[in-house]
Amino acid sequence: MEPPPDLATLSLTDIARLLAEKRLPPVEKWNPEHCGDSDMRIARDGTWFHQGSPIGREAMVRLFSTILRREPDGSHVLVTPVEKLSIAVEDAPFVAVEMKSEGTGQDRAIAFRLNTGDIVAAGPDHALTVRDGETGPHPYLHVRGGMEALVARSVYYELVNLALDEGGERVGLWSGGTFFPLDGAA
Repeated sequence: MEPPPDLATLSLTDIARLLAEKRLPPVEKWNPEHCGDSDMRIARDGTWFHQGSPIGREAMVRLFSTILRREPDGSHVLVTPVEKLSIAVEDAPFVAVEMKSEGTGQDRAIAFRLNTGDIVAAGPDHALTVRDGETGPHPYLHVRGGMEALVARSVYYELVNLALDEGGERVGLWSGGTFFPLDGAA
């Protein structure tokens, strides 16, 4: 697999082009019988484990992430045309570790790089949400197929600082023509 692109060197136009070119396996069309457990786990911090040991090869993690699917019951599986294996996910299967923002107000566009190297642009199909948890607000970005990325705390602080600098009535940001509140209030 190719190494992921450096988000800082890309314009949002470049990012949009890369997203349009991105081809993922059609996991939503594959329905093999469940074969068992993968002995894999994705920790809250985004680290992938196999049989209790971290997977050190980033290319392997990126490859596995392309065949990850969320089932209707909320569980996660690794799926190919011929097998389906359970995988434990502690929180969200991805972590948004970096962001890039261009524009202001309703013209703003925000893209995120995930721990797997994928890039996701926030907008109507990729909502930013904030849910209150025991340890405070937990920001998430919808990635695909019901799967989310936990937005890293440092990235969340960047988002909130941008929103506060804009000084709107509500703490939040626009991206892709959609407003996303960042204060966790409904």
